[in-house]
Amino acid sequence: MNGIHIGECETFETEVLIIGGGVTGTGVMRDLALRGIHCLLIDRRDLNAGASGGNHGLLHSGGRYASADWETAAECRQEGEILKRVATECIEDCGGLFVAVAGDDPGFAEQFPEHCRNAGIPCQSLSRAEAREREPGLTERLIAAYRVPDATVDPFRITLENVNHAQRLTGSVYLPHTKVTAFEIESGQIRAALCQDTRTGAARRILARQVVNAGGAWSMEVAGMAGCRDVNLLYSKGTLLISNTRLSRGVINRLRPPGDGDILVPGGTISLLGTTSDTVTGLQGIRPTVAEVERNLDQGIAMLPGLATTRFIRAFSGVRPLVQAAEGIQDGRQASRGFTLFDHESQGLENFATITGGKLTTFRLMAERTGDLVASRLGNQESCKTALEPLPTGDGVRWTKPGFSARYWYQRQDPTDAVLCECEMVPQSAIDAILETAPGAEKPMELQAIGLRSRVGKGACQGAFCSLRVTSYLYDLGHYDSNEGLVRAREFVSERFRGVRPVLWGEQLPQMELAEALHCSLMGLDRLDDLASGLGSVPGVGQE
Repeated sequence: MNGIHIGECETFETEVLIIGGGVTGTGVMRDLALRGIHCLLIDRRDLNAGASGGNHGLLHSGGRYASADWETAAECRQEGEILKRVATECIEDCGGLFVAVAGDDPGFAEQFPEHCRNAGIPCQSLSRAEAREREPGLTERLIAAYRVPDATVDPFRITLENVNHAQRLTGSVYLPHTKVTAFEIESGQIRAALCQDTRTGAARRILARQVVNAGGAWSMEVAGMAGCRDVNLLYSKGTLLISNTRLSRGVINRLRPPGDGDILVPGGTISLLGTTSDTVTGLQGIRPTVAEVERNLDQGIAMLPGLATTRFIRAFSGVRPLVQAAEGIQDGRQASRGFTLFDHESQGLENFATITGGKLTTFRLMAERTGDLVASRLGNQESCKTALEPLPTGDGVRWTKPGFSARYWYQRQDPTDAVLCECEMVPQSAIDAILETAPGAEKPMELQAIGLRSRVGKGACQGAFCSLRVTSYLYDLGHYDSNEGLVRAREFVSERFRGVRPVLWGEQLPQMELAEALHCSLMGLDRLDDLASGLGSVPGVGQE
């Protein structure tokens, strides 16, 4: 589907417009495409720019919610089992432990197996010796340990695969950097969404028979644009840390009511520690702080003493959109992790729906419920197929997997295929494949988009070297012939620095001093006024 230029406004037409390029929005896109429905997906930034890209990648067994919300726990268990079958390439079935340490409530630990049984979650008691044999980094002060079927999931790859499959099935389209500014509403129907390209400022008008709001933390704002006041969200900010190495065999959970620093999740060659929960009133200026980092570490060390001397290379934050089912709840820990599908018919709209809340683990079910509603409104009788149809992979969606680029490069044995990112061993050929086949990126593809679709910038140097090498390669390919490439490189390293700054101690401090010498003294990337001259507004640059 190509846009039609009418005056100065580019017009698109589709059966279903989906707003929000996170795992839920892309899940809806694939669900509908499997029913033969054409979709157009938009996001104000890029795929996984919100909570889907700011989580720990835990595929929940449901154990974390078993004591307080058995229905959500059961959903997590069921959906986890489905995803392990249909999205095998995106998941590491590493298993997990729930452990209590001296000072934790022994009564809570004793009741854990019963709560798991109520939610149908397999739960095996381990002795302290068995638990420490499986996870040697655990404290000697264990008082209880249980094994559960936790796993990890790559949210970036699963999102890319959703979009890739939808494009192959129905020619569905993804437009990044496209922000909704208003809706045209007539006789209880949204006739069109008025949008703006956030890079160029160009106007876009999207005609659709149905509109799905999967905007995550922004879904309340989007619903408000359509005049709907029934979406009421609580914003809960969470901050996590990334270690330089993998610290555990599987997931390790603290066996107590959810709190800070009580989950360690392995992610390929690294581990993620988190997460905090702080209620925030807005979505601007969300970034990790030193205080949040310290809270995670203080609590995590009680479970894993080695965290005290671990090198952390980055921290990051996301905002959980929690549906407020009850008045007066201001603590994100108390709010349900369940999801809600709003059909908005009580608000006078017949072709608008909002899906919000939920978990990464339950995104497929959220997409199924949304797909059922939208398909019925369109008169489509096809049933949901996502619980049975495996996610197909492709050349452009596999580069987010830790270690894949290195194996690929070694197997090719091509001396002309230079490695551009040494931390993650990403070669030129990987960049070529991403530029040619990765779904849903702008043209030309910018460094941030390449980083989202690969391991570029995710190693210990956090883009110090690879940002310049990949940018140089893009110049060699003819993607840039002005100083715009340097501006985009500055945009990329500026975003990385937001996460590096709160963990600047030990080995990471001289790493950042080296990066500063390269980026500022050598390349002059700090001279933004000179670099950005003539390029107009560059979102994200200098916003530290």
